[in-house]
Amino acid sequence: MAMETAFTKLVGVEHPLVQTGMGWVAGPRLVSGAANAGALGILASATMTLDQLRSAVREVKSRTPDGTPFGVNLRADAGDAAERAQVIIDEGVRVASFALAPSKELIGRLKDAGVVVIPSIGARRHAEKVAAWGADAVIVQGGEGGGHTGDVATTVLLPQVVDAVDIPVIAAGGFSDGRGLVAALSYGAAGIAMGTRFLLTSDSTVPDAVKAEYLKATVKDVTVTTAVDGLPHRMLRTELVDSLERAGRTRALVRAVRHAAGFRKLSGLSWPQMVRDGLAMKHGKDLSWSQVLLAANTPMLLKASMVEGRTDLGVMASGQVAGVIDDLPSCAELVSRVMAEAQQALESLEALHSLRTLPPPG
Repeated sequence: MAMETAFTKLVGVEHPLVQTGMGWVAGPRLVSGAANAGALGILASATMTLDQLRSAVREVKSRTPDGTPFGVNLRADAGDAAERAQVIIDEGVRVASFALAPSKELIGRLKDAGVVVIPSIGARRHAEKVAAWGADAVIVQGGEGGGHTGDVATTVLLPQVVDAVDIPVIAAGGFSDGRGLVAALSYGAAGIAMGTRFLLTSDSTVPDAVKAEYLKATVKDVTVTTAVDGLPHRMLRTELVDSLERAGRTRALVRAVRHAAGFRKLSGLSWPQMVRDGLAMKHGKDLSWSQVLLAANTPMLLKASMVEGRTDLGVMASGQVAGVIDDLPSCAELVSRVMAEAQQALESLEALHSLRTLPPPG
């Protein structure tokens, strides 16, 4: 079942579903799988060099029919954000999404080139800001979502944002099925975004051993910790997470320096560029330098699990929905199922409405 909303019309996809740009997870295979299923697939670029990003974009194109919409997720605070935006423009990518609010100038530059700009936000005021700057839509993530997250539930945050802005709002955090899609639509959203649910598909390149850890997790096995990088981060609770929480500040900083060196080599960034990125992270935030340094832990600890399959050495970012997921469908099967469930939920609501509007007997 195709479902037209303000989001699908804006982006040109068949279904109001988004596969989020998860670092080390949302590569060309997963993105093309989601795009070919009629959802909006978003490529994660933060862990790629510029050349790798361009190559990944071209691989997605080679795996999808000409003109199939997909997106690229960027770090708005990265020192080379402008260069990455230019890759998006040059390659004709339909959507640019952002984990943090992009500048008004960057939004304008992308829009002038015909790119749809969709920042992810975690507070009403952030949605109001990027909407005023010209963002075409926003992804609103509630506290149930994986990765860096807030403490306001989606059911509380979503209606606030829908009432505050007049652009399409995509709901994220706690979604995995068609019932969730209908619930989000009832709040006024134009679609839903899912990360963990798409991670747990057969199209995902995450190692099988790591997927198995997600599948056996209960809702109580998903936690929020600040031990990884000093900021609230939702992930599976493991022995490694427990050990990180027990580690002292000195040990944490030593580990962070080592991981920063590893990420610098992997990303091709120079130390001055990494310092500039750190300054950008601090801008407008109450972050200590130790927290900025600890942020180097995140990409390397995620890589250990999501790429290398080392559940003992890596962390596994996760939404709470991991506790209710028990299978690994393909993207095509997942999207078809979600839309069928949504249709069934809508029909049930329609039947309930019909019962309530029947004339009284006699």
